[in-house]
Amino acid sequence: MVRLQPFDVDGLRVIGVEVALPKTRLLVLTTDKGYIMCGALDVKLLNEKLAERGILAGRAVGVRSLEDLLEAPLESVTLEAERRGIRPGMTGREALLKMA
Repeated sequence: MVRLQPFDVDGLRVIGVEVALPKTRLLVLTTDKGYIMCGALDVKLLNEKLAERGILAGRAVGVRSLEDLLEAPLESVTLEAERRGIRPGMTGREALLKMA
């Protein structure tokens, strides 16, 4: 099952995507410029193999819902996210606001 849910994050429109898979789920919160995702996101791949794309993204681990993803600290971020002031330890909410 796939669920889409809009969120208002301090005036920023964010779209939540939840994909239910056997024994796990994928969680994403996205703006028009970047996104944060659950532990399935491979930040190393984005930084090394897809660096030329300048993908703006962050990864949070141990989240079980879109709401968790919004409040959880980011475990890692892409190089493009770092360039924009997004750092590990920052909450998903803080990171999304910097992606506006």
